[in-house]
Amino acid sequence: MKYLCLVYSDERVLHDSPDSPRDEECFAYAETVQQSGRMLAAEALQPVHTATTVRMRGGQLAITDGPFAETKEQLAGFYLVEARDLNEAIQIAGKIPAARVGSVEVRPVRQLDVAPAG
Repeated sequence: MKYLCLVYSDERVLHDSPDSPRDEECFAYAETVQQSGRMLAAEALQPVHTATTVRMRGGQLAITDGPFAETKEQLAGFYLVEARDLNEAIQIAGKIPAARVGSVEVRPVRQLDVAPAG
């Protein structure tokens, strides 16, 4: 089953805390998950000020610079993993280095039955 591990942190202090992970540690952890065969994708995101929020209301497209909501923690990145069950996905998420200074939301991915184009 696929699980999305959403990594949240306060980007203003993400790299300033004594517990903050360094890039090398994050790369090493991602490599470990990749070598285990459970990694489907992983990416870090640009800072929250680069976000654009898109809404469709009453047939009109509304675009707002910035994130959907002002929050203490922002979405910093994600891991898309294959795990036997939620417990295994939680174990993977708990070892994500950024979990020490932020949080990781683990959510099962719902499979959409979409016919391939063509």
